[in-house]
Amino acid sequence: MRRRSLIAALPVLLFARQASAAGKPAGKEASAQHLDISPLALPVVLGSRVVNYIFVNVRLNLSPMANIQKLQAREPFFRDALVRAGHRAPFTGKKDFVSLDEARLKAVMLKEAVRLGGKDVQGVTVMSQTAKRQSGLPKHPGA
Repeated sequence: MRRRSLIAALPVLLFARQASAAGKPAGKEASAQHLDISPLALPVVLGSRVVNYIFVNVRLNLSPMANIQKLQAREPFFRDALVRAGHRAPFTGKKDFVSLDEARLKAVMLKEAVRLGGKDVQGVTVMSQTAKRQSGLPKHPGA
């Protein structure tokens, strides 16, 4: 009986915690809205040959007035646009095959995100990059 009442009260407690946290602006970072794009793999290409894949986590920084639910529904379109751009012109790194050209990736993703999400998208952050292969890669021409 006690377990049932605890389970029934859990959503109310979680909602109350979120409401109290929302009432206290802890700073700019706490009030900023963002949308995390599901991790995806982008190819690293040498000539016309794929030599590696980099798994990236990307975050879209949104305006404070953005409709987050509307943009979350468009998340597959953001992901698709990035994959298509990465296959059209790979984001191969300038110094090695285990990282991407982050500046170019951000610029392309921002352009596509603004096209798909409108003025609510204010910036792009690359949260992480993880290479599928770390060794056995060909020598990078820029190294």
